[in-house]
Amino acid sequence: MAELQCDYLVVGAGAVGMSFVDTLLDESDASVVMVDKQHLPGGHWNDAYPFVRLHQPSHFYGVRSTELGSRRVDQTGSNAGYYELATGNEVQSYFERVMRERFLPSGRVQYFPMSEYVGDNQFRNQLSGEVSSVQVAKRRVDSRYFEPSVPSRHQKNYAVSSDVLCVAPNRLPHLAGQHANFCIIGAGKTAMDAAVWLLDNGADPDSVSWVCPRHSWMINREVTQASAEFFKETIGGFAAQMQALAEATSVEDLFARLESCGFMLRIDQGQQPEMFHYATISTGEVEQLRRIGNVIQQGRVASIDSDGLTMANGDMIPMSADTLYVDCSASAIQFKHGSDRPVYAEDVITIQPVRMPNPCLSASVSAFIECRYDDDAKRNQLATPIPLPDDPQGFMRSTLGNMMNQVAWSNEPELREFVTANRLDGFGAVIANADLSDPENAAILEQMQRFAQPAVANLWKLLS
Repeated sequence: MAELQCDYLVVGAGAVGMSFVDTLLDESDASVVMVDKQHLPGGHWNDAYPFVRLHQPSHFYGVRSTELGSRRVDQTGSNAGYYELATGNEVQSYFERVMRERFLPSGRVQYFPMSEYVGDNQFRNQLSGEVSSVQVAKRRVDSRYFEPSVPSRHQKNYAVSSDVLCVAPNRLPHLAGQHANFCIIGAGKTAMDAAVWLLDNGADPDSVSWVCPRHSWMINREVTQASAEFFKETIGGFAAQMQALAEATSVEDLFARLESCGFMLRIDQGQQPEMFHYATISTGEVEQLRRIGNVIQQGRVASIDSDGLTMANGDMIPMSADTLYVDCSASAIQFKHGSDRPVYAEDVITIQPVRMPNPCLSASVSAFIECRYDDDAKRNQLATPIPLPDDPQGFMRSTLGNMMNQVAWSNEPELREFVTANRLDGFGAVIANADLSDPENAAILEQMQRFAQPAVANLWKLLS
């Protein structure tokens, strides 16, 4: 058995593990062993479907030290007028470059791909079977809390007969030209991406069916641009959100207000969405999705055969025999109402959301807190896990968690400065450097400050 030594054993070299280690390198002289089951860093991006894009602008994703993208504003397509969204290949290449050009040359990071963590600070190489043991001076860091279920590795929870072709979205571009009809299964952002890809590439909306068990509220990408050039859209959207949170009389009223001010979007305005997963989308994409007329809303699929769909409630939905089914039913992450563990325990750090919906910032802040504070009680006070939302009430819980953590961070000068200057935050520097000589900017900040405390109070009231 090989023997290794380090200060931190980091399990997972996806976006979260990479962001934690990046900040650790800047804030300490610690040594790190990184273990990952993938063949390259980047986690689930190695399994991404070819037309996937970031939900958010590229410039506040990844690791703090190295910017992703060039802050280009797209001129064409459904994202026209907004900052670029990195492709899956660009994100995967970015993390490989961070590992090759920053982590490994530091001399403080050892990286073991194609290796499965087996417990007790040991990992096994998936090719040789060799087991290595790690003597950890400080802590093991578990970055797998955010680990998603990806379509290409997902086990379908419905039966598919052998004479039907049902594929992950990874295969859609290769097979689409051979089919006249398509059926997308799933209600989340992956399903939306697949539908938009088909329509953008010339598919007739009447040829696309969409099994959508639940409708979703989504964040308008316009309010996520996070730059001085988009101050009114971004910070103005945040201020409008604070006012809506402060004045809402119910959950339904809150989302009506958020939709009215342009913060939230939904596809079918005749449906009250039951789902919220922080999907971020442009109005152009929403308009494309509204072109699909055959939206199947009878619940979940039980089985597929050559005649069509059998739903879990027993309904039969006939489909053309040449239909290509696209399975988008994998849940991106396992949504939880709360955590049963702290971020910092005696010998392990479990990286969890401390700012939603930004896993990279959460990991970076967690590394900074680990390095700058000596007491786990204090660390956990500053890194209270935020529940991952599954529904509109979950959005309210997550928003309240964000605000409470922000208050805690604001009372710590070094931590406040770190977050404000952190590239992954995106919004802090825009607010801190606002041009207050612009009366509209000044009014936006005044609105945000005026409604912040009433928003917190009203959230407690609504959630109770």
